[in-house]
Order: sequence, then structure tokens, then C-alpha cells
Amino acid sequence: MADTTKDVKESYPLPAFQYIVDIPDMDEMYFSEASGMSVEYETITYKHGMSFITGPQIYPGQISQPTISLKKGVITKGSQLYDWVNNNAINGGIRKDVRISLVDSEGNPVVSWAADNALPTKLEAPSLSADSSDAAVETLELICKKISVEYH
Repeated sequence: MADTTKDVKESYPLPAFQYIVDIPDMDEMYFSEASGMSVEYETITYKHGMSFITGPQIYPGQISQPTISLKKGVITKGSQLYDWVNNNAINGGIRKDVRISLVDSEGNPVVSWAADNALPTKLEAPSLSADSSDAAVETLELICKKISVEYH
């Protein structure tokens, strides 16, 4: 049980709406959603002669490559995300170490997910509809080597 203000602050869940996405060599951008920061392993199932009694043995296999999805409103001055995706076709793949951080009320990182060697694989234009007043939102998908988590 939390007894002090510090204990309460450290054990209370962080709000999911205060976060920063840092992409090297790009201006500050504001994303409306960031998802897909997961660590997942493929499984290997081994069935031996006694599996009918003990059940199969399950072991961790290779780590899966995470796919991160970032959503951002379309603005009139252009898209650095489009430039990144377009340059990949020309230059054979420009990878960046992307960092997504949950921040406290002062803007200091509390928990960060680092996507190592992130490569953009898809930039999706917004859905357009004459009967909607929603903001135009583009979606960037990244595949990365691995996700690491850092608690500050």
C-alpha cells in the first residue's frame, strides 16, 4: 500500500496522451497516435515421445520484428515523412533510431520505447470524405530491428 505522496506518484498509471516522438534529423512533429511498440517472440513447439502425457514443450524462438504505426495530421507546409519514405526508394533504405517517450506534466521523459534501425515501409494518405469534418490524418508504418524500453 502506498503511504507517501512519492509512493502514490510512482505507482499510479501514466496518462497515455502525454508523449513525444523523436525522429532524428527531422523537425518537431505532433502525432495523434503511436502504436505497435511490442516485444514478441515466435514460439517453437517440440513434441517428443511422451508428449501425449506431459504435453508438448514450448520454447521461445526468434524475436519478431515490430511494426510501429504513427498517425499525424496533414499540414500545408509538406511532409517530412513523405520525404523519408520517398528517399528510401532512391537511396536503398534510410534507417533511423526512433524514440517514443511518455512524459510527465513537466514534459520530462518517464518511460521511453526505442525503435532501433526503424525503416518506413508505408505512408498512407488520409481517408477523404465530403460528409466528414474530421482532420486529415496520414499514417506512417515503420519496421524495426527491435524495441527496447527505458525507465527514466
